[in-house]
Amino acid sequence: MPDSDDVRRIALSLPETVEKEAWEIPTFRVAGKMFITIPDDETSFAVRCPIHERQELIAAEPKKFWVPPHEAGSSWVRVRLAELEDMAELRDILVDSWRQAAPTRLLDAFPASPPSD
Repeated sequence: MPDSDDVRRIALSLPETVEKEAWEIPTFRVAGKMFITIPDDETSFAVRCPIHERQELIAAEPKKFWVPPHEAGSSWVRVRLAELEDMAELRDILVDSWRQAAPTRLLDAFPASPPSD
């Protein structure tokens, strides 16, 4: 099962990603835009997700995806690490969030599907 160390390792492997603490938790950013947070308990992580897609994810896999009430109006979704199938699924979710925040110059140079771990 993937854990928060795997989230950190994969996030930092993405081009120009930096880790920065905010709200006393680790956040990961590209070009100054946050695309991952790891809450205190480290059993989940949050990623960017358009609201219309988020509702579909939650409806399809409610044990894996959810949104806390204070994030209901945002474009973020939480992902439970224990519910992930494997490292490839974790990587896909993290890369998708990175691609939503990354500038075009990085997107052009980085493949949509990097090799899996």
